[in-house]
Amino acid sequence: MSAPAITPVLLLLLLLTGFYLGRGRARSAGQAAALNSLPVHYGFYVALWCGVPGFLIFILWSVLEPEIVRAIVVADLPASARALPADKLGLLINDIRNIARGDVIGADNVSALVKQAAARYVALRQIGLLGLGGASIAAALAGLAFGLRKVAPGFRARNAVEKSLRIGLLLCSMVAILTTVGIVLSLLFETVRFLHKVPIPDFLFGLKWSPQTAIRADQVGSSGAFGAVPVLVGTLLITVIAMAIAVPVGLYSAIYLSEYARPRTRAVIKPLMEILAGIPTVIYGFFAALTVAPLVRDLGRDVGLDVTSESALAAGLVMGVMIIPFVSSLSDDVIAAVPQSLREGALGLGATRSETMRRVLLPAALPGIIGAVLLAISRAIGETMIVVMAAGLAARLTLNPLDTVTTVTVQIVTLLTGDQAFDSAKTLAAFALGLLLFLITLALNVVALRVVQKYREKYD
Repeated sequence: MSAPAITPVLLLLLLLTGFYLGRGRARSAGQAAALNSLPVHYGFYVALWCGVPGFLIFILWSVLEPEIVRAIVVADLPASARALPADKLGLLINDIRNIARGDVIGADNVSALVKQAAARYVALRQIGLLGLGGASIAAALAGLAFGLRKVAPGFRARNAVEKSLRIGLLLCSMVAILTTVGIVLSLLFETVRFLHKVPIPDFLFGLKWSPQTAIRADQVGSSGAFGAVPVLVGTLLITVIAMAIAVPVGLYSAIYLSEYARPRTRAVIKPLMEILAGIPTVIYGFFAALTVAPLVRDLGRDVGLDVTSESALAAGLVMGVMIIPFVSSLSDDVIAAVPQSLREGALGLGATRSETMRRVLLPAALPGIIGAVLLAISRAIGETMIVVMAAGLAARLTLNPLDTVTTVTVQIVTLLTGDQAFDSAKTLAAFALGLLLFLITLALNVVALRVVQKYREKYD
């Protein structure tokens, strides 16, 4: 086992030891009736004091250690090396790290400076690992001693443990929030850079999308056209086709499974339908490209239609099949949430099962169903692999489902594939499209929440 892996293992062992020692000491401190909390709460309290300081030091050092070691190695380099440009200095540091990690390819050709710096790098890493292990274990032992001293019949261990758990849950929620904020800000900053190169009206209302640009000033190339309308229209077209398949099939499947299917039938059909949700989207893409697209092309030719080998119809059909479990599962949950008393009341008044479904259950579940549909639309807008493999990459301003189209997500992938210059309008356009897609899906989710909140029925 490597040295970095030994420290967390020892910390886990100390944590378990602290739990059992704390629980055992609480049991021996007095009768159960005399304890303010259960013995297990004292065990968790000691385990928290034993584990949190040690793991906190371990995590902080793991994050900060590469930069600290790099700064020390750079400071030890000769003045001529430190005066190198940032890119060349970065390459030098990478060579030092590669030699230090045992990358022997070309090791005989490196300079004595790199070898000496690599030896220094290895020594610093070893010192850091030893210091990390010692500091983490020392902090865990100190926390263990402090926690055991607090174990007493009158100590409110349960309150302390629950407070720690609340803080942990708050930190977890903050991680999700900060991650979302970071994603939005990164998109926003790059989009602002893009809008300095391309005006907002040209981007939002332009009718041509051709992002090919010349990277260097002396390079012959196009100045590019960044009108997002063809990309948005292609996204809308494929989404409409997909929802035309997913909404009716998914909704009717939910109605059948929740109200008409026998328990044994439901137990077989529902898991089989949920399997569709677990299939990777690249498999759907293969299915669309190798089976559905040729089938659509051949059927179109049989009836005299000109269908391209890659079409919005083929991608939309397969995407709709992929989204069926999403709509079905959410609609099934919404319909099942309608109180049983409404069903029994309608049937008791002489309504048939069909009338009960149409006039009682569906109106009661309609807000949730609408929310499910809007969320499914968001899922369809964000799909990439199926469109890449079945609809093509051509950005055409057309509403003909038999033509080749592209979507926002496909263009983002295309623009960021390969070596790109992140100061060109072509690359920055991907971030602008990403922010636009984020705003569209955010608006759909907000509308779904508003619909559910406004029209949701509340039952006793």
